[in-house]
Amino acid sequence: MNTNKTKRAVVLFAHGSRDPLWHKPMEAVAAHIELGEPDLSVRCAYLELSQPDLATACQELVGANINSITVIPMFLGVGRHAREDLPLLVDQLRALHPLVEFELKPAVGEDPRLIQLLASIAAE
Repeated sequence: MNTNKTKRAVVLFAHGSRDPLWHKPMEAVAAHIELGEPDLSVRCAYLELSQPDLATACQELVGANINSITVIPMFLGVGRHAREDLPLLVDQLRALHPLVEFELKPAVGEDPRLIQLLASIAAE
């Protein structure tokens, strides 16, 4: 019997804001994922100005026996935060939780599907 079943999670990572309305789109994406993938744990995490931060969100997931965490940078533009800060944060998580697989995806703004969707919306 294999007791090492992979338990996956996704962390939607964004900059953060003090304005509580700013979080609504992130929370809507998380809720949409949860509806379509009920076995996939989903958390939102923020670089600054909001809680939880990435380390706290991942610690909660690790505490729930999640052993594979994919971090999705929810950035349209790929600035210093996505290019430099986030990879360092993920490396720190890997060092802190060596039994957990961490995957860092490219920023959503680099996905051609999102670019096409945004262009379609703007052209309406």
